[in-house]
Amino acid sequence: MATMYDVPADALIQALAADLEDRLDEPDWAQFTKTGASRELPPEQEDFWAVRAASLLRKVADTGPVGVERLSTEYGGAKGGSNRYQVSADKRTDGSRNVIRTILQQLEQEDLVETAEGQGRRITAEGRSLLDETAGEVLEDLDRPELERYA
Repeated sequence: MATMYDVPADALIQALAADLEDRLDEPDWAQFTKTGASRELPPEQEDFWAVRAASLLRKVADTGPVGVERLSTEYGGAKGGSNRYQVSADKRTDGSRNVIRTILQQLEQEDLVETAEGQGRRITAEGRSLLDETAGEVLEDLDRPELERYA
């Protein structure tokens, strides 16, 4: 059986996003909010919420238990220095904690993620099986000869 480590991350996230799009509801405010202080505009993807949820589910499964603070650091970016003459160096900024926290709460309601007291969020058995089933489907659909040994 294929696991999430056997398939490329981008293919797994796209397949998971298609499944999570029906299960999760994007809040009304999500279309107006930026994903971090380093961004100028909100995301333009139609399925941004589902893609970010799939990415978060994979990241929690990979590095869990993990908290919102560490996840916001991973989803952050570089904010430009002085905007007129670019005289100061770029500064590191975190991603939006509200977006991450809201998605994690929705994943908890779907029983894919659970809270470990004092440790952060970790994946449940149902979430792990969803990742592994999706990875198996992705592996069957991939047309990459170097991955045939995992099938």
